[in-house]
Amino acid sequence: MKTAIIDLTYLLSAVLFIFGLKRTQSPKTARTGNVLASLGMLVAVVATLFLKSILSWPMIIAGVVIGGGIGVMLARTVEMTAMPELVAVFNGFGGLASALVSGTELSQHIAGTATSTFGLITSVTIALSILIGTVTFSGSIVANGKLSGWITGNPISFPGLRVLTVALLVTAAGAIGVMISVSGTFPTLSATMIQAASVLGGTALLLGILLVLPIGGADMPVVVSLLNSYSGLAAATTGFVISNTALIVSGTLVGAAGMILTVIMCDAMNRSLANVMLGGFGGGGDDGPSADLDIPEGKTVNETSPDDTAILSSYADKVIIVPGYGLAVAQAQHEVREMADQLEAQGVEVKYAIHPVAGRMPGHMNVLLAEANVSYEKLYELEDINSEFKTADLAIVIGANDVVNPSAREDEGSPIYGMPILNVDEAESVVVIKRSLSPGYSGVPNNLFYGDNTKMLFSDAKEAVASITESIKKMVEA
Repeated sequence: MKTAIIDLTYLLSAVLFIFGLKRTQSPKTARTGNVLASLGMLVAVVATLFLKSILSWPMIIAGVVIGGGIGVMLARTVEMTAMPELVAVFNGFGGLASALVSGTELSQHIAGTATSTFGLITSVTIALSILIGTVTFSGSIVANGKLSGWITGNPISFPGLRVLTVALLVTAAGAIGVMISVSGTFPTLSATMIQAASVLGGTALLLGILLVLPIGGADMPVVVSLLNSYSGLAAATTGFVISNTALIVSGTLVGAAGMILTVIMCDAMNRSLANVMLGGFGGGGDDGPSADLDIPEGKTVNETSPDDTAILSSYADKVIIVPGYGLAVAQAQHEVREMADQLEAQGVEVKYAIHPVAGRMPGHMNVLLAEANVSYEKLYELEDINSEFKTADLAIVIGANDVVNPSAREDEGSPIYGMPILNVDEAESVVVIKRSLSPGYSGVPNNLFYGDNTKMLFSDAKEAVASITESIKKMVEA
């Protein structure tokens, strides 16, 4: 009877996971999708802990309250700009949890307290769970450091790095081979099994670090997505270890979704996953407040002011707004919506151009603008908006950099050549709101800043947009 209840509970959880994931496809239904998926995991966890007599009701309730409290605190205190770092930490802890559960299962077999038999399948799944989970943990911690700045965003390498990485991979494969070879005589050779599992865990810990250190800041969002996929795979393999259907289903969904997202991001940058992992591309993306950086010989910068931008936008028929990471850092989404409302009140057509990798993670700009109640119908993906820049009177770039860099289209020698970009330079006029001329996370100088039809407004995005809006209001009242 208890087994049947658990199976039905896991089936309900799987249905909630699938419907929840389906509803995250649209910003309109994403919130309910998250609620459904979270509810599915809560049901699965509580059912497992209670029906299998792992914890009592008071302990389960205490865990829900403490964990839920931490979740609420993070949701209210972590800025959207720091969300990739938080996702990296979640990935890491998910991978570590999977590795620890598999390690615990192994120890129970060694102690003779496990209820299942220890055969070839169990040995393989435990080994894979330890390997993938530990790599995910250490790699995610490094990714968090690169995104948050306590580790430089520049690629970190040293002589012999690749050789050491290959040596660690061979060692990990050898440890897995030993675990498989002694599984048939278990527990006679339990000491050998413990040694092999320990070597595998330590090797995987180093592997995760060495795999992520050489990757530059420009590619870190892709790495976070890949590690998310790894965390799902680790959970799925752990599900096979402990025969938990909910873990197998949820882990497989996360693994598949994370890999699909990784491929989409690589396509958006016109690069392969191998190139991302081995390319050592990009840096920290420092964007200091100074506009007095080196200007290439023969290039000039045309500066503008909020008042001039207000005049330019008020007399336009069509304005396309291009949000980027600078908008997110300044938390200027509400000011941008207010500016758009003022322009639309005067009959100006306003659209938003969203690049797939604008910001620090896919959907970053969509979420920020939705938070400011910008209608989803006004948000246009790259392939839908690019043809409209030629008919736009004005393109306002707010904190975007690499995703509007013409070098990706024009300079075959550029590291970002071939990357699909928003063709803002084709608009009649372009205003770029940015604190300086510094390059983005790719480290590639942006020729857009020196275009004949481009004007630079050096300022914090929030302050600049608020000033533009105020100037538009004064023009209307005059």
